[in-house]
Amino acid sequence: MTGRLLLVCRLLARDLRRRRVETALLLLAISAATATLTLGLTLNDALAKPYERTRAATAGPDVVAMPGATGPAALAALAPLATAPGVTAHSGPYPVGYLMLTARGRAVQAVVQGRDDSPATLDRPAVTGGTWVRPGGVVVEHAFAAALDMRIGDTVSIDRHPLRVVGTAVTAARAVYPRADWRADAGSPLTESAGLVWVDRGEIAALAGARPLSYALNLRYADPHVGTSFTHKREDGIEYTSWTGIAEANGRLVTGARLALLVGSWLLTALAVVGVANIVAGRVADQRRRVGLLKAVGAGPAMVAAVHLAEHLVVGLAAAGTGLAAGWLAAPALTDPGAGLLGATGTPPPGLRAVVAGTALALAIAAAATLAPVLRAATTDTVHALADAATPPRRRGWRVWLSRRMPTALLIGVRVNARRPRRARLVMVNTLITTTGLAALLMGLRQDRQVGLGGAELANPRDARTIQAMLLVIGVLCVLGLVNAIVSTWTAVLDARHPLAVARTLGATPAQVTMGMAVAQLLPATLGVAVGVPAGIGLYLVVSAGEQRYAPVSWLLAMACAVLLAVAALAAVPALSAARRPVADVLRSTPA
Repeated sequence: MTGRLLLVCRLLARDLRRRRVETALLLLAISAATATLTLGLTLNDALAKPYERTRAATAGPDVVAMPGATGPAALAALAPLATAPGVTAHSGPYPVGYLMLTARGRAVQAVVQGRDDSPATLDRPAVTGGTWVRPGGVVVEHAFAAALDMRIGDTVSIDRHPLRVVGTAVTAARAVYPRADWRADAGSPLTESAGLVWVDRGEIAALAGARPLSYALNLRYADPHVGTSFTHKREDGIEYTSWTGIAEANGRLVTGARLALLVGSWLLTALAVVGVANIVAGRVADQRRRVGLLKAVGAGPAMVAAVHLAEHLVVGLAAAGTGLAAGWLAAPALTDPGAGLLGATGTPPPGLRAVVAGTALALAIAAAATLAPVLRAATTDTVHALADAATPPRRRGWRVWLSRRMPTALLIGVRVNARRPRRARLVMVNTLITTTGLAALLMGLRQDRQVGLGGAELANPRDARTIQAMLLVIGVLCVLGLVNAIVSTWTAVLDARHPLAVARTLGATPAQVTMGMAVAQLLPATLGVAVGVPAGIGLYLVVSAGEQRYAPVSWLLAMACAVLLAVAALAAVPALSAARRPVADVLRSTPA
C-alpha cells in the first residue's frame, strides 16, 4: 500500500511539473467558482446584522415615536412617553422638518433634523467624514451624500438658506437613503423617498420658515421584546417605528446584490465544471498512451483512476485556498458604507461555513469534471490506449453524399467535431453560459431605475449595488469563458494536427485549414449563443421582481456577434500557426 501511494505521489508531482500551464488554467477555473461562492457567503456574513452593529455603535433606540401633530401639540403628545412604564432611556424630542435641499443644481426632498452638538443618550450618529453639526453647517447621511456626489466643504441650500457641508454620518434611528421617509405636509403619513440631514437645533426653525415642525422621540425599553414585537404601528395619533423595521428597510438595499452573487456563483460553478472538464479531457487524451503503459506494466483500473484523480483533487484543494482568499479580499468592494450597508466597516475572514462550502465546491468541481474521462481512460483496452485513436466517424450514405457538396472549410470543421464530439459539446455549453450571463447583464443595464425625490431623480443605491455585483460576476465569467475557449481551441488544434496534415496533402490550403478549425468552434458556439440569449433574458426576468424593460435587440445582436467573433479569432490564431508547419514534419511527429 505504501509503495502504491509513493508511486501515485511521484507521478502526480512529475505531471504537475511537466504541465505547468494546464495546471495554472485548472487552478484558475476552480478558483473563480470558489471565489464567487466565498464572496457571496462572506458578504452574507458581513451583512447578516449590519444594522445591529451600527445600533450598538451609535446607541440606537428600540423605538422611534413621531406624532401626527406638529408644533406644541406634537411636544404635548410625546411628553408622557419619556416617563412611560418600561422606558429606561430616551433622547429628544428632536425637531424635524420636511424641506427641499438643493445641491449641485438639483432640488431634492430631505428630512432635516435639528440636533445639539453634545452627545445624546440615544442615537449618537457616527461621523464618517468631517465633523458633527455646528451653526451654519449641515451633516449629510452617508448614502445620501454619495447619491448627490456631495463632498465636505460644498455649499447647499435648504429652502433657499445656504449651508456648508461639514460632515457625513450614519445613524440607527432612521433608514438610510432613499428610505428616510418624507411628508408632503407635516401631518401626512411617512411615505415618500428622501434623504436625511442634520443641522444645528437652533437653526431649524429659521430653515423651516412657515412650515410646521414635527418631532421625533427616541425610546429604549427595559423589555427587549418591545422593540421586536412590531416594525411599524400607529396608536393615538403617534407613529411608532421599531428598530426591526429600520433594519428591514436597510436590508432591502442589498437583496439584489446577494441574489446576483448567488445566481452568478451557479453560472460560474457550471462554467468552471466545463472548463475543468475541457482541460481534463485534453490532458487525459494526451495521457492515453501513458495509461496504456501503466496498464501494460500491471496497473489496474483503480490504480490508473487514482493517479489521475489525485492530481486534480490536489489542484482542487489549492484552488479552494486561492478562491477563499480572493473572495474575502473582494468582499469590501460590496460592503462599503456608501452602499447603505450600515456597520460594514470591515469584512471578517471567511467563517467555517464559507471555508467548508468553498473547499467542498472546489473538490466537487474537480471530481465531477474528472470522473467521467478518468473512468473512460481507466477502462479503455490497453491496445486502444496505446494507439490513442480518436472516435472513428460513422459512415452513412447520406453523409458521404452531403460531404461531397460541402465547402472544404466546412467539411474540415464538421469532421473535427465528429472526431471529438464531447469537445464540441463543451464548446457549446461554455458559450451558452457566457452568453446567458452577458444577456442578463444587458437586461440589468437597461433598467436604469432612479428614485424620484421631488424635483430631481437620483440613482437608486439598491440597483447600483446589484449592477456592481453583476459586473463583478460577469467580469469573472467572461475571463473564465475566455480561458475555456483558449484551452478548447488549442487542444483541438493539437489533437487535429495529423488529420489536418492529411487534408493538406489532399489539396486543402492553409487558409482552408484555418477556416475549418474556426468553423469547428463556431458551429457549436452558434448554437450556444442562440440558446444563451433567451436563457439570459429569462433568467433575469425570473429572479427580478416588478415590471422589467427588455434590452434592445441591437444590444443583444452586437453581444452575440462579439462572442462569435471572439470564438472565431481564438480558433484561427492557433490553427494558422499550425497550418504554417510543413506537412512532412507534422506527419513524422504525430503518430498515425
